[in-house]
Amino acid sequence: MKITVLDTNTVTNGDLSLKPLEHFGEVSYYDMLSEDEIIENAKQSDIIICNKSVITERIMKNCKNLKFITLFATGYNNIDLKAAQKHGITVSNAPGYSTDSVAQHTFALILELAESLSSYTSSVKNGDWTRAEKFCYFSYPLSELSGKTLGIIGFGAIGRKVAEIAKAFSMKVLCNARSEKHAEGVTYCTKEEIFKNSDYITLHCPLNEETRGLISKETIALMKPTARIINTSRGAVIDEEALTRALNSGRIAGAAVDVLDHEPMQKGHPYLTAKNIIITPHIAWATDEARERLIQLVCENLEGFQNGRPVNTVSAD
Repeated sequence: MKITVLDTNTVTNGDLSLKPLEHFGEVSYYDMLSEDEIIENAKQSDIIICNKSVITERIMKNCKNLKFITLFATGYNNIDLKAAQKHGITVSNAPGYSTDSVAQHTFALILELAESLSSYTSSVKNGDWTRAEKFCYFSYPLSELSGKTLGIIGFGAIGRKVAEIAKAFSMKVLCNARSEKHAEGVTYCTKEEIFKNSDYITLHCPLNEETRGLISKETIALMKPTARIINTSRGAVIDEEALTRALNSGRIAGAAVDVLDHEPMQKGHPYLTAKNIIITPHIAWATDEARERLIQLVCENLEGFQNGRPVNTVSAD
């Protein structure tokens, strides 16, 4: 089988090998391509493997041999699933590979918001400690997590893992999801209750019509002025202009985001002028261990498809 691998530079910088994919066929590797370039390079392929490349019906129509698309990702909103179903193309994603990594990154961001570590590091490197008259100084906020309330919106595998970590810090944990979920030491409640009562709000929900713009001027108005928002899900669940205004006016205390509505970040993005915000470049999922699991999952998807027993399939239904 002919296999076209797209977006290879989103999975490896050469630090991890994609050679296991070659067990399943003749593989061609590409980085980010335009729609026309995908058609040109994949038109003879039976399988496309991609991460963020948008696979449209036009691509499917022009790749006559295409039978299977598998993603280097859990999210699959970049694949036209209705068109795939129409053209008899099976689509599989890669669920669960990044749960531990995203939960870990979420708490790295929470701890940075609580401890101001990067601000203190910059201060020390700038010589402030060498000029200090006393043995320490506390110019930036420092706060304990113990006793604080963490609101989790989206309570799948990642949300549950974040809740486990929060309980280890003796935090009070609230959660909300599309259907009521229960876990020991976690209180299920409405989104409004999370907005009103949480000291930290962390987003682990999918992007859909219900969640797009979930963090808005109206929902921010419900929050404590001391609240902090963390987003490692999808950028568009936050109205970025509204969050920037809230941070710059002091309406809320801080935010930490790993994702944006449009990536990579554009010049002039409002977050670049926002106060009290931490920004990381969509790396919560990208630990070495998570990417190794991802490659293994994609291999399992390929094996299942070739054996006539596809796994991790997704559909438009």
